[in-house]
Amino acid sequence: MPAAIVIDIDPVLFAAGPVTIRWYGLMISVALLAGIILAMREAARRGVSEDDVLFVALWAVPAAVVGARLFHVIDAWQYYANNPLQALAIQEGGLAIYGGLAGGLAGGALAARQRGILSWGLLDMVAPSMILGQAIGRIGCFINGDHQGPPTNLPWATSYVNPASLAPDSLPRHPAQLYEMLFDLAVLGLLLLLRPHMKREGMLFGLYAALYAFGRFWISAVREDAPFLWGLKEAQLISVVVLLLAIPLMLYLRRRPIPQVR
Repeated sequence: MPAAIVIDIDPVLFAAGPVTIRWYGLMISVALLAGIILAMREAARRGVSEDDVLFVALWAVPAAVVGARLFHVIDAWQYYANNPLQALAIQEGGLAIYGGLAGGLAGGALAARQRGILSWGLLDMVAPSMILGQAIGRIGCFINGDHQGPPTNLPWATSYVNPASLAPDSLPRHPAQLYEMLFDLAVLGLLLLLRPHMKREGMLFGLYAALYAFGRFWISAVREDAPFLWGLKEAQLISVVVLLLAIPLMLYLRRRPIPQVR
């Protein structure tokens, strides 16, 4: 077997009777918490109250979990059609990022509209939080051993040897989860760097959507996911749609007047 970085981590962090805590669930919780904390800091900088942020989060978080699971179940429909109860086993993994983003945005938009704060500026405020949460969540995928790439001889290939791992085998493979985590962190850094210079509301969110969609398309090409439609994987197809929406959106927003600072 070619040299590789051996990963021997039990995906189960703690188990006692019926109570099981997995690393995946812990990292998703950390991702949500970190995203909310960053959003609250952004809110303070933009003059939005913490109460408004928490109210929106109370709607966005559960909607994100539902959306993430729904997209995953659709992507693996053949398996879940034969194992319907497994569709509820979210603690074992299986949350699609795009579903989480769609559900979270929908739930958050409803809450923000009820609160009277729905705006392009609000989307700019949460964009860094979203990509930060995505990066942290990929750590859970890495520990699980799922979403790997094909076998490779590269020195940073990972080989999962723990019998509880979700990896298909112990062959050295591309750590596609880490590729996405590093890409997400790079996007986060770029958003924070450009944030003061993007004066038109909505542009920062549009940039986040376009960058992530572009990167995710190519990262998904490395992952060994099943084709979904027209030879593309589900995430690749959604990435194309997001790009087709994000680029015209940014061109439209670019023509809008810059808000005057009071």
